[in-house]
Amino acid sequence: MEKEYFGKIGYVLAVAGSAVGLGAIWKFPYVVGENGGSAFVLLYIFICAIVAVPVFLAELSIGKLSESDSVNAFRKLAHKNEKFWSCVGGMTMVTAAVISSYYLVIIGWVYRYLWLSFSKLPKNLDEANAIFGEFLSQDALTQFICFAFAFGTCMLILSRGVKSGIEKMSVLMMPALFLMLMFMLFYSFSMDGFAKAAKFLLVPDFSKITLSSFFYALGLAFFTMSLGMAVIITYSASLSDDTNLFRSTLSVVGINILIAIIAGLVIFTFVFEYDAVPSQGVGLVFKSLPTLFANLGAIGNILAVMFFTALSFAALTSAISIIEPFVFFLIREFKISRLKSLLFVGSGVFLLGILCIFANIKGVGEYYLVFGKDFFSFLDFTTEKILLPLGGIGGAIFAGYVIKKEALYTLFKPYMSDFVFNLWYALLRYVSPIFVLVIMINTLFFTA
Repeated sequence: MEKEYFGKIGYVLAVAGSAVGLGAIWKFPYVVGENGGSAFVLLYIFICAIVAVPVFLAELSIGKLSESDSVNAFRKLAHKNEKFWSCVGGMTMVTAAVISSYYLVIIGWVYRYLWLSFSKLPKNLDEANAIFGEFLSQDALTQFICFAFAFGTCMLILSRGVKSGIEKMSVLMMPALFLMLMFMLFYSFSMDGFAKAAKFLLVPDFSKITLSSFFYALGLAFFTMSLGMAVIITYSASLSDDTNLFRSTLSVVGINILIAIIAGLVIFTFVFEYDAVPSQGVGLVFKSLPTLFANLGAIGNILAVMFFTALSFAALTSAISIIEPFVFFLIREFKISRLKSLLFVGSGVFLLGILCIFANIKGVGEYYLVFGKDFFSFLDFTTEKILLPLGGIGGAIFAGYVIKKEALYTLFKPYMSDFVFNLWYALLRYVSPIFVLVIMINTLFFTA
């Protein structure tokens, strides 16, 4: 079976697409809104530098040195305890596939609101709450149709492989996403709310920073960089030898932060334009924004279509990236075709997705609670607050303490100075794992 490799630009856009996803456009604005704005953004960027980038480079090195799937990457590079480390790799791969199941459900919500943008948007927050609440708790059929469309699109792209599917889609969708966001940003320049949005995101007020803000910044950096879910390892295994590893990493981080800030400026411009509050939680995109777009008349519908199209592009690139690791493993491990591998992984993802949909349906979801949580919330809690941190810690410890330093130095020497390499290696061994462990302990025991 001939191995496929990413091109330089294709790799950056594919990994950036994975990192951007719902994290940068959906999660970043509402978390920033709830944590005081610009000072939190600076804290987030700082945490990206000292935690996310070192772990990202660690996972990149594991993938590139092994040129294998996440299970065999750990197994191949481990000098001892190969079974334990291959289980760590397997955990990250399975975690990603599980996340994709409810991720695709959320993409289905995005498609529903994209369709709604062509018609009558809710005029006020009460109407918006009613529409979203009814859709989530009563309209299982529409949710299923939207989910099935997202699932089918994702499987179709994955079926075409690395070059013809993942890379080609990323090269098309990521620039399109950026252009749509830039158009909306330029439009927002003409609105009175833009000055308030810029001040909120770009002029820091450090009095708003609390201990909980610190922990939220750690979690957001971890989530938006797709760490601990085998994505970076898997994509880096298909990375061509002439790619500048350090520059590519900085490009991914830079694109992620840039798109997050642009999305934040656009979203908060509309929020402040109508004197709404920025701290509205997860409903900021699905409840507040459609209402604000509705107040702009016909141009509001156009902007709503562009926004939810952009969000669907970003989310789809992420969904593809987190399913690919499991698919890649089955192809390499059992020498089966990509279509057979997709059939196996897709069946599991589809079933979990259906269970997530009905978890929110009134009169149904309460019959299969797990540890007192609805099935959707249980998967979200288990993956984000337990499995992802464990995967991140595992990758950092493996690269920092198991892989020989000489192998890492040889890999990165053409792209890093000795000072930068030693700084990264120190952060990887002594800072990043501790910070990620703090995230996990905090979210499990101290966050409501």
